[in-house]
Amino acid sequence: MASSCGTLGGHLARRLVQIGVHDVFSVPGDFNLTLLDHLIAEPNLNLVGCCNELNAGYAADGYARAKGVGACVVTFTVGGLSVLNAIAGAYSESLPVICIVGGPNSNDYGTNRILHHTIGLPDFTQELQCFRTVTCAQAVVNNLEDAHEQIDSAISTALKESKPVYISISCNLPGIPHPTFDREPVPYFLAPISSNPLGLEAAVEEAAKFLNKSVKPVIVAGCKLRVAKAQKSFMEFANASGYPIAIMPSAKGLVPECHPNFIGTYWGAISTNFVGEIVESADAYIFVGPIFNDYSSVGYSLLIKKEKLITVQPNRVTISHGPSLGWVFMADFLSALAKKIKKNSTALENYQRIFVPSGVPLKNQKDEPLRVNILFKHIQEMLSGETAVIAETGDSWFNCQKLRLPENCGYEFQMQYGSIGWSVGATLGYAQASPDKRVIACIGDGSFQVTAQDISTMIRCGQNTIIFLINNGGYTIEVEIHDGPYNVIKNWDYTGLVNAIHNGEGKCWTCKVRTEEELLAAIETATGAQKDSLCFIEVFVHKDDTSKELLEWGSRVSDANSRPPNPQ
Repeated sequence: MASSCGTLGGHLARRLVQIGVHDVFSVPGDFNLTLLDHLIAEPNLNLVGCCNELNAGYAADGYARAKGVGACVVTFTVGGLSVLNAIAGAYSESLPVICIVGGPNSNDYGTNRILHHTIGLPDFTQELQCFRTVTCAQAVVNNLEDAHEQIDSAISTALKESKPVYISISCNLPGIPHPTFDREPVPYFLAPISSNPLGLEAAVEEAAKFLNKSVKPVIVAGCKLRVAKAQKSFMEFANASGYPIAIMPSAKGLVPECHPNFIGTYWGAISTNFVGEIVESADAYIFVGPIFNDYSSVGYSLLIKKEKLITVQPNRVTISHGPSLGWVFMADFLSALAKKIKKNSTALENYQRIFVPSGVPLKNQKDEPLRVNILFKHIQEMLSGETAVIAETGDSWFNCQKLRLPENCGYEFQMQYGSIGWSVGATLGYAQASPDKRVIACIGDGSFQVTAQDISTMIRCGQNTIIFLINNGGYTIEVEIHDGPYNVIKNWDYTGLVNAIHNGEGKCWTCKVRTEEELLAAIETATGAQKDSLCFIEVFVHKDDTSKELLEWGSRVSDANSRPPNPQ
């Protein structure tokens, strides 16, 4: 590091390591090459070269899910606008991703020059304008005097707000020594936030009164548990209350499913068996960190009544039609409420009375074409605390949602943004951040075609992910919303493609599967002889073989999408 000591590039590299980033996903371009030199020079930082900027952004998203923060580096405009979609996804999922762009030479700002990689105007702000709406802070670093302050301010804002930030660094600045970078950066001190004591007291008092007079209350976890860092407090309240614990689909993986009070997923008409009935028949429900969008509400069809509802968001509590109290933080509220709540297991006992275990999928006959429910039955058997599941947008959402996660088994999907192809890059990033877990990714053929190239990077990084490529000939999720010839895709020889990418370098094993017997043999090989290899298993299923949940969800979302305009 001696050569870069006291430079902007060295400072940024050490800052990234300091906040927990040890892998940066990048695509080189002439505006960021000098910066990449300085990142490579940091011994605790590994530069992971990706095949395209979109996947680099998705990888930083996946890395942030596992590590708490991620980073990517791309070049000006052509790279920045390419990664933009992934950064928008990270914003929607409240993930702190540091998006670093190599910018124009500092001397070119304020001139009338036209540069390459731009739209042909001397105004260089197009990229910045695009990032303003999908990041919580932006820094354009084109002089050294305030570079230290701009970089540190942007990174700390990402950590505080749990959202992506954009940092553009002029290409001629990373290697120039400056006195502001002379010493090792002082670690951040992010001052802990605490609730307004009077607001917290009022919220707890009102919520306890509301819940303690109810007969059969339930608790439902939402995805904002993660950004609020309130998972421990959630379980503290759940244990104290005795209520049955349900999750919204986007909260899967945030609540231990081995807990005795866990009953499954609340997703309206497509909830886990008996869960919808228990939640919707409750006389009080406390939703913790929910997002009620058209997808999570199954086309706005949830039977949730506001007069029975307590909504706990990261910094606000709203009780029924009554008080809404701000600057009350989720973790503080749940911990305090746990001390005031009366134990009430009525709804849990009701659930246990009506519960009938799900049937086991009918066994495939010898040489019978493989069915999706048989595939996921065997994926269920692969799960442990040493695995993590990545579910791609599509029918995998619904099939993976039904998996019962063992303790410490990871689980990720992108429900709010729902960008097809997300899982390939996210799998790369998550596996890079969690070498102690074996990632199992379930990806549809249509989604895979969007981002397939970075299988190459997984092999280069020595990852041992198992990818189930579900080949059903098209965009199945879109077929169930609105069918048309545009949902049929050109079939690829997917294992042949991956073998070509492998090209004899690194560890990679592929297999085609058409029957249950072939699937079992493939899983045995992937978890045995090829346990250290990237394993790509192409699973052929019928184009109409979908989960029943997708059929119901698709018809309801279709109805929501096709509502006629309101009368003028």
